[in-house]
Amino acid sequence: MPAESSGPQLARAVLDAAKARRAATAPRRRSALGGGDDGQRRLRGYSGPGPDPRDPQLLGVVLGRLMKARGWEQPAAEATVFGAWERVVGPEIAQHSRPVKLENGELTVEARSTAWATQLRLLAGSLLQQIAREVGHNVVRRLHIHGPAAPSWSRGPRRVRGRGPRDTYG
Repeated sequence: MPAESSGPQLARAVLDAAKARRAATAPRRRSALGGGDDGQRRLRGYSGPGPDPRDPQLLGVVLGRLMKARGWEQPAAEATVFGAWERVVGPEIAQHSRPVKLENGELTVEARSTAWATQLRLLAGSLLQQIAREVGHNVVRRLHIHGPAAPSWSRGPRRVRGRGPRDTYG
């Protein structure tokens, strides 16, 4: 570079030198078709006209695979017993009963009255079959059916200590 270079000429020379250095060390860019000379190569990873795992898929299929991969099938089946009780046992039985808890394959059902509790105990076998058909086998293995819970007078704002009135409970 000559010593008599002025500011703009010096700046232009430095810029040209930086561009030349960058072009010499930069990797070659490939074209959109894969960098081949003939232009016939496809991009890497793209498949042909057949199905591909990257294709759009139905949400139900994706959720089913996710539930199976994470081991959520059993909890989902148990939740179906509570969430779709009317569909599982039928509208008439669902109107007079409700599931309370499900632990270790034992479902506790509370009936609206003691008469319905007796009726459900008689139908326990067919109820288990209906539940197995709807949510899967071995989700519910036993049924515990009881009537409505009696009110408890042992706690509350109007509780009186002692043995209670003798004329009513004595």
